[in-house]
Amino acid sequence: MSNVLVLVGAFVAGALLGAVFYGGLWWTVRRVAARSQALWLFGSFLVRSTLALLVFYAYARSGWQALALCFLGFLAARLIVSSLVRARTVSASPTTREAGP
Repeated sequence: MSNVLVLVGAFVAGALLGAVFYGGLWWTVRRVAARSQALWLFGSFLVRSTLALLVFYAYARSGWQALALCFLGFLAARLIVSSLVRARTVSASPTTREAGP
């Protein structure tokens, strides 16, 4: 039973990690300062990647199944964050119609 809890926890941790990782990427791209873009983007990448690697390493020590489920949760969060950002972007932009021939 405890092995099942570890595997479920790995998936949930991966999903939370993915939400933080991709949500942080979206936040960084939207809030980047004009004069120090490279510093903000590199700093954000460094923090997000370090956090992701630490979590993946921690679950890798629990076995390949836990690592795989953590990665699947990470990918699931990517799909969810991408769809939420896309929906927000579409609803925030004014509707434009192209002039037809």
